[in-house]
Amino acid sequence: MDPAGLPDGVDRSPEWESGHLDLPAYLGRTGYAGPLEPTTEALRALHRAHMSTFTFENVDIALGRPVSLSLPDIQRKMVDAGRGGYCYETNLLFAAVLDRFGFAVTRLLSRIREGSGKRRFRSHTSLLVRAPDRPHTVWLADPGYGYAGLIEPIELRENTELETAGRRWRLTRDDGHWVLQMATGDGWFDLYTFRPEPQYAVDFLAAHHVSSTRPGSPFVGRLVAQRGGESARYRLRDTVLTTDRTGGRTDTVTLSAAETVQALRSVFGLRLSAQDEHELTTFLGAREPAHT
Repeated sequence: MDPAGLPDGVDRSPEWESGHLDLPAYLGRTGYAGPLEPTTEALRALHRAHMSTFTFENVDIALGRPVSLSLPDIQRKMVDAGRGGYCYETNLLFAAVLDRFGFAVTRLLSRIREGSGKRRFRSHTSLLVRAPDRPHTVWLADPGYGYAGLIEPIELRENTELETAGRRWRLTRDDGHWVLQMATGDGWFDLYTFRPEPQYAVDFLAAHHVSSTRPGSPFVGRLVAQRGGESARYRLRDTVLTTDRTGGRTDTVTLSAAETVQALRSVFGLRLSAQDEHELTTFLGAREPAHT
C-alpha cells in the first residue's frame, strides 16, 4: 500500500478530544515507562502496555447502562475507575494517547469476520499509525480486539506476518479489503477486514449506538469479557469462562454468579463497585447457564 494517502501528521481535530486526556494518569495506570518520543519502539511498547492493562468488557451494556464515547468519560471509566471497555472505548482511548505522543493516527471502522464469510456492517474500531522515525511504514494497531487481539502492531503490507509470544497474525487482501488473520491449529482464521478509509467521530457514534442497543447485538443482553496475553487468552460469556493457553490447550468452566463476579476482578482485572457487584449478581443469577 502507498501510505501517501494517509495523514502524515498528528490529527488535532477537536472532535477526538485528545487534548482532554490526562496523559500522566494514563501512563500511571498502564505502568508505561518507555520512550516518550513518537518512535516505533514507543508504539510497540505502548501497544503492549495498553493491551495488558485494559480488558475488553461490556459490563455497562449488559446491565443496560448508557456508554459514552466522549474521551473524558472514557478516561473516567477506564483510567480513573479501573475498568475496561469494548473496542470503541479502548481503541479510541489508545488513539488519543498516540495523538498526544505525536503519532499520525487514522481511525478506522472494520468488518468482523470471526471465521465467517458473512458480510457484516462495520462495527470494530482499529487504527493505522505512522511513526516519524519510519515515515514510509504504516502499522495496524489494535490493542482493543479482545482475546485474539494483536500484542504488537503489524506492518500494513500484504502477506506480512507477526509472531509474538508463540502467536501469529497475518495481513492479506480480499475483494479490495485488508484481512487480519490469526494462526490456529486448523490454519489461518479471519478476524476482520478493513479499508484504509478515515472515519469521523459521528461514524463511531452511529456504529456504537447499533452495537450497544440493537437486539441481537453480541453485546446486548449478555455479559462479555475478553483478555489477551502472552501465556493465555481468556473469554467470558455470561458465566462460561474459556481459557486458551499457548500450546493449544483449552479449558472451559461454568461459574456461579458470585464466581463470575470474582473472575471479572481476578482474571480480567476489573475494579468493580458494590453496586456493580450487586447488579451483575442479579443479572447473572436470572439467566440460564450459557453454552459454548
